[in-house]
Amino acid sequence: MPLAQTATNVPVTIDDDKCIADKGCTVCVDVCPLDVLRITETPGGKKTAFMKYDECWYCMPCESDCPTGAVTVTIPFLLK
Repeated sequence: MPLAQTATNVPVTIDDDKCIADKGCTVCVDVCPLDVLRITETPGGKKTAFMKYDECWYCMPCESDCPTGAVTVTIPFLLK
């Protein structure tokens, strides 16, 4: 699997202000069937989710199950 280079080039993005991974939430990581999401610590010490591997089926459980709405899945136009 290719590694994601930046958050802007991947289909799954996380709003760091809404993400509650620092409170123990790992819902998006747990529901991803491809296991491409991870939890990391940001420079400010806050834990947040991110897409480690640029491989997505656009199945959307990460977005629909997120309790705070922090996850956004951007589906390419041709798949809509």
